[in-house]
Amino acid sequence: MTRGSHQGYCDALDAEIERMAETVRSADLSMRVPTCPDWSVADLIEHTGIVQRWAAEMVRQLSPERLDRARMDVPVPEPVARPDWLAEGAGDIVAVFRGSDPDASMWAWGADKHARFWPRRMLHETTVHRTDAELALEREPVIAAEVAVDGIDELFDNLPHAASFRPHIGELRGNGESLHFHCTDADGEWTIRLEPDGFSCERDHAKGTVAVRGPAADLLLLLYGRRALTHDRLERFGDDALLAWWLEHSAL
Repeated sequence: MTRGSHQGYCDALDAEIERMAETVRSADLSMRVPTCPDWSVADLIEHTGIVQRWAAEMVRQLSPERLDRARMDVPVPEPVARPDWLAEGAGDIVAVFRGSDPDASMWAWGADKHARFWPRRMLHETTVHRTDAELALEREPVIAAEVAVDGIDELFDNLPHAASFRPHIGELRGNGESLHFHCTDADGEWTIRLEPDGFSCERDHAKGTVAVRGPAADLLLLLYGRRALTHDRLERFGDDALLAWWLEHSAL
């Protein structure tokens, strides 16, 4: 993946959809997903495939407003056919993204109100849900460090804009406390600073009220609630209670 490249995100998404489909082909689709406890593996596939098709339809239309997913006619097959349905959707989804003008204005819930928002968003959405499936199967997820670093960047870029559908994000305020996240296998450091009117994020090296160091993939999964604070590849320094509070209130 070429970070920041529209076509690079399309290439990476195409590969990630196939990776997820291959993962779930070998799964018991009735298994519960521990990281999405209300869902079975079949439900996870359904959600992922619908969201991808919804995003592609918005880009196809360059929709100036959010399309209602509930009003879209997306036929979902029986569970046994869903892995192939997920994989087969990639052709149209990625073609729509590739054929779009990345600079075209349109609705997006995040910071970047352009068509280029969506292949990047769908790459990280699919990557996290692929790891959900792997964790359900008791497999160790593998995420390339480059993808994980970009996923953390994307999360912090978009998080301030998510309070409209995740109200607890509006509670991410403080009195100067800070959280520092540091990749040990890639160029990636972020400092979150909490202020009375909200929070900011800077790409910098700083001493935080709490700091976490670890591989980029593990930091990404921690920030998405897929890794425990106590995971043995993560080192923590400082105020664990602040870190736990941040993770609870920043959950998407």
